[in-house]
Amino acid sequence: MKKSSRTILLVANGDLRQSANEVCWAAQESMERALTAAVEGFGYKLIRAHPYKPAVKHGFISSQKEGMAVFAGIDPTTPVIVAEAVWQYSHHVLHGLISHQAPILTVANWSGTWPGLVGMLNLNGSMTKAGMKYSTLWSEDFTDSYFLGKLQDWLKTGVAKHQTSHVKSLARVAIPAKAKAVAKKIAGDLLRRKSIMGVFDEGCMGMYNAIVPDELLFQTGVYKERLSQSALYYGATQVGDAEARDVLAWLQAKGMTFHFGSDEKTELTEAQVLLQCKTYIAALRIADEFGCESIGIQYQQGLKDLLPASDLVEGILNNGDRPPVRNARGEVIRAGQPLTHFNEVDECAGLDGILTNRIHAALGQPVENTLHDLRWGSFDLSGTTNEYVWVFLISGSAPPAHHIDGYKGTDSLRQPPMYFRLGGGTVRGIAKPGEIVWSRVFVEKGKLKMDLGRAKVIALPFEETERRWKETTVQWPIMHAVTYGVSRDQMMARHKANHIQVAYAHNSKEADLALYAKAALAAELGLEVSLCGTKADGRAF
Repeated sequence: MKKSSRTILLVANGDLRQSANEVCWAAQESMERALTAAVEGFGYKLIRAHPYKPAVKHGFISSQKEGMAVFAGIDPTTPVIVAEAVWQYSHHVLHGLISHQAPILTVANWSGTWPGLVGMLNLNGSMTKAGMKYSTLWSEDFTDSYFLGKLQDWLKTGVAKHQTSHVKSLARVAIPAKAKAVAKKIAGDLLRRKSIMGVFDEGCMGMYNAIVPDELLFQTGVYKERLSQSALYYGATQVGDAEARDVLAWLQAKGMTFHFGSDEKTELTEAQVLLQCKTYIAALRIADEFGCESIGIQYQQGLKDLLPASDLVEGILNNGDRPPVRNARGEVIRAGQPLTHFNEVDECAGLDGILTNRIHAALGQPVENTLHDLRWGSFDLSGTTNEYVWVFLISGSAPPAHHIDGYKGTDSLRQPPMYFRLGGGTVRGIAKPGEIVWSRVFVEKGKLKMDLGRAKVIALPFEETERRWKETTVQWPIMHAVTYGVSRDQMMARHKANHIQVAYAHNSKEADLALYAKAALAAELGLEVSLCGTKADGRAF
């Protein structure tokens, strides 16, 4: 369909799951009305490229097949806005955007409840990996001056640029001698002895950006062992009830609380958790059999119709102190150590997790690390701080070592039925105050790259934490993070993924050293490394 030069097409990508698309449609409609008004305010017309579908009660593209049909009917020379108010599966539209010839703009709402910015960041990371040109914007209500100014730029020129002066190439940074020495030693060991990353099926929820091409991974000394979720499922069915009950009893003895009910469709049941315990045991045994230093479980969509959510498994695996599991030889598998798990089989996070674990172990720092969604953020309404506070939140699993009071401060609630039909418990807690290193591995221009920065986790009053939980997903673990020297808009402009990796250090000075050492290690392994923001005291790296 050929449109006038002042016509813009709107594409709305969504979830594969009907339940999610139906529930989230009202938020998308609201966003589209506001976005349409903003575009029309500059004298342009915004037209949906695909209709609302009464039969399914939403207007999202909900499969790759549907997306291909939509883009086959779109004039490739007409500019397109991908409007995201919800989580989306990037592969539904990536094919059409790759072949699109006109300017592309991704736009997200700014809402914790409706995670459009999370979906958009995944799409941005996927397009970056694919080598595409695009612009990106975000807004709370689509009337603020920053959004409108950048929107006008894009409408006039096809490009919206953001300020990224907070990014500094590692080549311009003086790395401490200790960090260099630690990095060289670990790099030498990785390249000589190698490491195995266990991948239980690739491509979770269309996350193209989360798949690292093997040839790029090889340079790091890390190699994939491609494992099947069917093997994990079978392994779980072979674990005895007594072993599963031992795991649950161990967690309860540590003080972890499980909020059990009787209605398995809406409440957490003991049967769901025992199946999760069996999966935990099976995952460790398979990892041990294949010599995996880290593993990632896809879960969505493969296991969702067979087993409860894998989040309890994932969070506990990432903890050094966890229920012991023995292999066929009677040995405790990785006793006292995490088996680094990368949620949603995000291989970029998997590589990061291996490097983080090794660096932090060498420096005597806490080795537990995890990814979070860069879910949302806002200023603190309690008045505790005047700094911008991010909500880092992950689907049900973070290592209890990251939580206030450890296991005693960790509880487990049923996963939301909208996403997790068979339920399963989460590993929920409030992240403890402290100094962290954040990072992200991504693929751009055929190269592996890494961004790193520093941040602190702060404590907020219970009421403010509850507000943030209720604005997002109350069943999931939460981290109140303040990034050093990186504003909200700078983070959004630069970050190439929906996920962000985090690890604690004992104090600010040691966190800086850990950052330098991990950055140096990544560079030794051939990654292009950038440092973002500042140290805690505001000084440049």
